[in-house]
Amino acid sequence: MFNVTVLKMKDIIKCLVGIIIAVAFITITTRYFSSSKQDENKNNGTIITQISKTLENFINNKLTEGLEETMPVLSVTNQPVKEANAEIKQDDNEILKKMLASEIDSIEIIKNQEENNVENNETAENQATEEKTETENTVETAQTNVKTEVVTNNPLTESYNVQYGAVKIKNQTSYTLTEEMLNPDITLDNKNILLFHTHSCESYTASEKYQYTPTGNFRTTDLNFTVTRVGAELETQLKQYGYSVYHDSSYHDYPAYNGSYTRSLQTVENILKTYPSDIIMDVHRDAIGSREDYAPTVKIGEDYAAQIMFVIGTNDGGLNHPNWNQNLKFAIKVQQKAEEMYPGLFKPIMLTTSRYNQHTGKYASIIEVGATGNTLDQCLMSMKYLAKVMDEVLK
Repeated sequence: MFNVTVLKMKDIIKCLVGIIIAVAFITITTRYFSSSKQDENKNNGTIITQISKTLENFINNKLTEGLEETMPVLSVTNQPVKEANAEIKQDDNEILKKMLASEIDSIEIIKNQEENNVENNETAENQATEEKTETENTVETAQTNVKTEVVTNNPLTESYNVQYGAVKIKNQTSYTLTEEMLNPDITLDNKNILLFHTHSCESYTASEKYQYTPTGNFRTTDLNFTVTRVGAELETQLKQYGYSVYHDSSYHDYPAYNGSYTRSLQTVENILKTYPSDIIMDVHRDAIGSREDYAPTVKIGEDYAAQIMFVIGTNDGGLNHPNWNQNLKFAIKVQQKAEEMYPGLFKPIMLTTSRYNQHTGKYASIIEVGATGNTLDQCLMSMKYLAKVMDEVLK
């Protein structure tokens, strides 16, 4: 009779042990995998320790007390059975402890593997980010003392009617340019540089590297393939020399071309309220007849770069523009240095009767980078050399 009772109680205890193990394992697993990796790394060790202690206390105290309360007659009338039950309970306690320890060890292994994976992933991500940042921050600087020559395949006749040293000027105004007007005796105090684009959608001949879908005659609304991209390259190149540059990439000629200068004027005036700058450059592309075969190019060392042209406005057309001569002096100063370093990088300066919003700055200008026959590759290359020239001027 007692033997039968003992066997049944052993079965009950084993059943309870199984239930406890199942509940403990499900609780640990659920809490482990449902929490975030950060919470997991911080809390899993604490959770496991708490559950382990709780189960151990339950085994040592509550389960033993429940057994004696359930079968008090055994503890009184049959001491050998009670001792047997105690041994069974002790054995089951040991089994439960071993099983729980095994489960905890397994979870610890999983946790350590997850932590290692997280650390490895974070390390890989950090390395990738560092490599990407290093790549992005690595800008090829312009070389000096290299052979330079103009290599335009189908050149147009280069016309100019004024020359100051090595700088050539095509004067389209009624002004007679004197030595005093041409001498670049200017002091560059505010070296903040503002770049923008009145004709943001002007594009170039597509190349193998820069293919795009035109949305007009050498125009596209994808600013990754227009003069806006050229402005971004000039910004990058100038910043590597430590200059503060504000590059505005707003559309001014889309959806309507007419009114572009009115819109770009509003943009510049708004920027100057918070970003005072003397040097203001409106980056364009020469639109001369939209000729596909005209690509003014200069070879500098082994690089092929699009030629650049300054366009300087005046008040000769009737609009108020008191500082146009300062603008001209700035263009001459930059081009003088360019002729020393990379002769042929610039075409003759064009001095016009229009104002082109250049009254907004002390040293404002239009720079036309390449023409329709040039590729974006060549225009980006020329920004490397323009930035080097400007750095020498602004030092």
